[in-house]
Amino acid sequence: MIGAAASGLLWQVAAVAAPLMVKYAIDHGVLARDRHALLIWLGALFAVGLLEMTAGAVRHVYAIGNRSRSDARVRDAIFAHALRLDASYHDRVGPGELMSRASSDAEHVARLMDSIGHTIGYVLTVVAVAVVLLLIDWQLALVVLIPLPLISIAAWAYSRRYHARTERLQEAWGEAATLVEETVTGIRVVKGLGAGDPLAAEFARRSGTVMGRALDIARLDALFMPMIELLPLLGLLAVLWLGGRRVVSGDLSLGSFVAFNAYVAMLVWPMRVLGQRVTTLQKALGASARISEVLEAEPQLREPRHPKDLEERTPGAVRLESVRFGHDGDRSVLDGLDLEVAAGESLALVGATGSGKSTVAGLLARLYDPESGRVLIDGHDVRELRLGDVRRAVALVFEETFLFTDTVRENIRFARPDAGDVDVERAADLAGAAEFIADLPDGYDTVLGERGFSLSGGQRQRIAIARAILADPSVLVLDDATSAVDATKEHEIRAALSTVMQGRTTLVIAHRPATIALADRVAVLEGGRIVEQGTHGELLRSSPRYRTLLALEEAAA
Repeated sequence: MIGAAASGLLWQVAAVAAPLMVKYAIDHGVLARDRHALLIWLGALFAVGLLEMTAGAVRHVYAIGNRSRSDARVRDAIFAHALRLDASYHDRVGPGELMSRASSDAEHVARLMDSIGHTIGYVLTVVAVAVVLLLIDWQLALVVLIPLPLISIAAWAYSRRYHARTERLQEAWGEAATLVEETVTGIRVVKGLGAGDPLAAEFARRSGTVMGRALDIARLDALFMPMIELLPLLGLLAVLWLGGRRVVSGDLSLGSFVAFNAYVAMLVWPMRVLGQRVTTLQKALGASARISEVLEAEPQLREPRHPKDLEERTPGAVRLESVRFGHDGDRSVLDGLDLEVAAGESLALVGATGSGKSTVAGLLARLYDPESGRVLIDGHDVRELRLGDVRRAVALVFEETFLFTDTVRENIRFARPDAGDVDVERAADLAGAAEFIADLPDGYDTVLGERGFSLSGGQRQRIAIARAILADPSVLVLDDATSAVDATKEHEIRAALSTVMQGRTTLVIAHRPATIALADRVAVLEGGRIVEQGTHGELLRSSPRYRTLLALEEAAA
């Protein structure tokens, strides 16, 4: 920014000096019929032109660099901070909003950084021209300069209106971007339900809002910008009339008259650009406020000041003590939940839809913190451990599988980038994925489409299971991880899971009896608490509630 400002100042110094060179060339060379003086002033004018050209080029390089770096730093900051924010924040703020702030809002801030060198140069031009005009002829200068305060008053009024309109425009952009992101992400649902026409109509409405608010700003510009350009032109008319009469009467030299007109004409472009810079500043202020909303958001999950150490390969005993939790002030999903899973034991958690099974999984991985009570791993409250240690110890495999646009190999070793190919293939084999991966065009090097939709639901889940196996967690949480696997392949997954679960603390959230039966023990969740426990066989024999629940879950599946 210092380089841009310095080169911008030098650029405008040369621009302001040029008419003076013309003045002296006319007065001391042309009118005095002195060829030597004329050549000297022409040489000086050429040197000033070279300086202006060089300084302008340097300023442009600095300006583009500032714009590119600012844009990148804002995007990087938003991306990095979004990763630090907890799941509850992302539940409230959609990805479309974050994308809008990291793209269009970041661009507005970058444009301000780009324009700083220009703006300082143009401010200097206006000040320097005013000084030179006063030195050449103060009476004529006052005719030109007295209207300039009117521009300042108009700019202040314009700025206030522009800022409010800009904020409304950026909000409309964010809403439109959110709809685009959600539609593209859920394109299969959109097509499957034939909802394209209503969504197109909704997007047209939001797009119309963007256009309408942009036109509000354009109408404001249409009033302000012509006035900025008109005042210097009126000054030029006055100078031509009054100055021309003084040249005829001999009170003003022809060189001074020509230079005076050049300086008045020189005010037109800087005044217009400075008016545009007001809009650039207001857009940047509106955008920076939206960016700051993200960067100033504090994660609710905080790293402990003095974290306790968790062994790299911890046994994985899990205990929840009197845990209460509800989402954003809603009624409690978990109400005094007590649950214990011994190290190496597998537990199936069964309950009706909305009973809080997935919430237990999120609490274990510390995606959320309980409102009261404690979640412990090997006797350590997860809030007293480093988040990285907790996430390394607990691996989640969700019902909704997310794969990245990358190779199969890189998707499997996502949690362990340093894992070797042998480990990757072993994990795939344990997850029952090796066979279909071998049939892919490039095997493990096959690049998956967005979110892995080039694979079937069952294939995606098996890769997700392989990813969790390779992470080698102490606690494995399978949140309905076999739901998308067809019946002909389910026995392969169960065989793989039984191998993976052996000797590893595992929480199985499932509705299929065959998957539930893999667990050593079953706990029934109802009303936010554990109401029954036992083996799958024991509960089938003794619990009408459990039998009814399994029948309902099977029917729902």
